[in-house]
Amino acid sequence: MTVNPYASRKKAYYTLVILTIVYSFNFIDRQLLAILQEAIKADLGLSDSQLGLLTGFAFAAFYVIAGIPIARWADRSNRRDIVAISLFLWSFMTAVSGFVQNFLQLLLARIGVGIGEAGGSPPSHSIISDIFGPRERASAIGFYSMGVSIGILFGFLAGGWLNEFFGWRVAFVVVGAPGILLAIFLRITVAEPVRGLNEKRQVSATPVPLSEVLALLWNRRSFRHMALGAGLNAFAGYSTSNWTASFMIRSHDMSTGELGTWLALTIGLGGAVGVFCGGLLADRLSARDQRWYTWLPALTGFICVPFMVAVYLAPGAYGALLMGIVPGVLFNVYLGNTIATTHGLVGLRMRALSSAILFLIINTIGLGLGPWIIGMLSDYLQADLGPESLRYAMLYVLPAIMFWSACHFLMAARSLREDLAAAPD
Repeated sequence: MTVNPYASRKKAYYTLVILTIVYSFNFIDRQLLAILQEAIKADLGLSDSQLGLLTGFAFAAFYVIAGIPIARWADRSNRRDIVAISLFLWSFMTAVSGFVQNFLQLLLARIGVGIGEAGGSPPSHSIISDIFGPRERASAIGFYSMGVSIGILFGFLAGGWLNEFFGWRVAFVVVGAPGILLAIFLRITVAEPVRGLNEKRQVSATPVPLSEVLALLWNRRSFRHMALGAGLNAFAGYSTSNWTASFMIRSHDMSTGELGTWLALTIGLGGAVGVFCGGLLADRLSARDQRWYTWLPALTGFICVPFMVAVYLAPGAYGALLMGIVPGVLFNVYLGNTIATTHGLVGLRMRALSSAILFLIINTIGLGLGPWIIGMLSDYLQADLGPESLRYAMLYVLPAIMFWSACHFLMAARSLREDLAAAPD
């Protein structure tokens, strides 16, 4: 008889909290660079294109390349151990970033962070889907996805004030070191769940071929639109979180300490509320109609657009920050819904791999292209607009991208019910 280590709901919720904390460290380490990049730019003599490469394409390329093989590993091996190893690696490479002396060294350190972080989310998604049932899954993954916003909160807050008093190098070391200890704690206290036990189905040990998972997802019209919508939403979200600090410093002359506090509350705390409530609301509304899993991100995307325009056109710093509260809350509503729905479209043995494929799309479009394109456009506009080039690079691109994203979520709803009904065992 198979013993379920998660027969106790307390154990399930404990693991969810620990995995959420781990995910927070993922984004603390990732977001730290955003609040520090003006100091790094001045110290190492970097351009906006180079900064965009560090926070975007160079990081994302290795993140997505490593994501697929790690997910394959997670679909047949101990997922808890994979998450612990990954956490150790990305935390160590974050601390190493504090000792770099030039652009190439920082680039290599960020690549190391990207490879480590690739092993965090897909195994965690798979664990959560095994310890929570289908009707709880969007809420659980929504709670887990709060790690994005919590990480942004602490990344901005810690990075801003540590840079203010001690400099950017100390900030990397101080923020990176605790993750190493958390990796050990995770390995000791979290149990590996039994695959499929929650749904009372036996899962074959034979791995599903990548081609089969890709074919299944590609044949689901809802997934194609949903994944593109998620990627475009991430384009706007990652570009905003990576460049807002630089925009506020250049256009509104704010200090990193005060700015870090503001962004921690608006993008960080506000985003945490948005992503959790988005998952919770979607689970409740989906009892009436499953299409709410995509209608809700569409609705929140459309709401964001006018507020994003207002942020970049606001004449004063505090007006811009206040207008940014609404997008800060709503940017990540899509995340828990999209992950949970993707898991609903595939079989039990495909969950980690389907998450990796989804994140490959999200991070290639969003994380890889978003910050980099904004950085290159800012450099292009600098000759005419000077320090205001970043403001207009963001204004010209990001509201339109968010509107485009919302349209794809609307189109995903058209075939969602039929695609969910056709999901394999």
